[in-house]
Amino acid sequence: MTTAELPEAGQRSEHLEAGQGSDLSQVGPPEDLSQVGPPEAGQPDARHTEPSGAGQPGTRPSELPEAGQRSALSQVGPPEAGQPTGRHSEPDLRQMTRIHLRPIASPMPLGFFAVAIASVVVGCSQVGLFPEGAGQAVALAIVPAFLLQFLVAALAFGARDVLAATLMACFSGLWLASALVLALQPTGGGRVLGVLNAVFAAFALMMASVAGRKRAMWLVLCAAVPRFTVGALAGLTDIAWIGRVSGCLGLLLALVAAYTAFALMLEDMRGTQVLPIGRSGPALHAVEGNLSVQLRDIERQAGVRRTL
Repeated sequence: MTTAELPEAGQRSEHLEAGQGSDLSQVGPPEDLSQVGPPEAGQPDARHTEPSGAGQPGTRPSELPEAGQRSALSQVGPPEAGQPTGRHSEPDLRQMTRIHLRPIASPMPLGFFAVAIASVVVGCSQVGLFPEGAGQAVALAIVPAFLLQFLVAALAFGARDVLAATLMACFSGLWLASALVLALQPTGGGRVLGVLNAVFAAFALMMASVAGRKRAMWLVLCAAVPRFTVGALAGLTDIAWIGRVSGCLGLLLALVAAYTAFALMLEDMRGTQVLPIGRSGPALHAVEGNLSVQLRDIERQAGVRRTL
């Protein structure tokens, strides 16, 4: 093909506007590229020929390419209503997420038995059943209660029971502090223990106000409030008979805690309630409900949600 055989610029534009030559599969390679010379002066290069009027100001819509020839981006309209937009949109990950739960034996019987044993030891000491100077022996006897209830608190946190875990952890810290004061006999240790008992009594009262659905734990807290309140008075005033009253209340607390531990242990062993515990509301549904009840709102619980 020689230079004379090339169509004029106006003819090429007409062909492009009419849609001719748009099928590149029908266009074969030139016969001899070496015979194609440069375009004449004032004529546009065929390689850069564009449709007439395209890209120029004032172009009429009839002169623009057809809708089917436009790019794919020009056909993308605004997002439909209800579709997430913006940089913060995230896909639904619920079908891709797996939350693993591990069944465990209930640690609460162990925790309440530890409360009962430590309360008996301290109560007998306050009543006067032990000889003078038995403080170090009492301290050594209640140290295991600290370790056991610390373990129970860790397991209760893993079992998603914040009320039981908090109670057991605070009991654990109380026994540790009491054991250290009784063993080391520091100056003013009795008054310090009095303040500690007063703070714990206030804490137990607050927890009792929200533990009504767990009747057994509520009874333990109701027995703990007067015991530690009177124990605080005994430590701050150093009056002997108040100390003995505190010891008697400690033995009552031990009795309530031992019953609760025994009832929970029987329930966990037999899979049903044997002794009355008094659960109601969510506490009852958690024991008698099906799997859907156990997994309710799990995506918003600690360890799954983003923050505590």
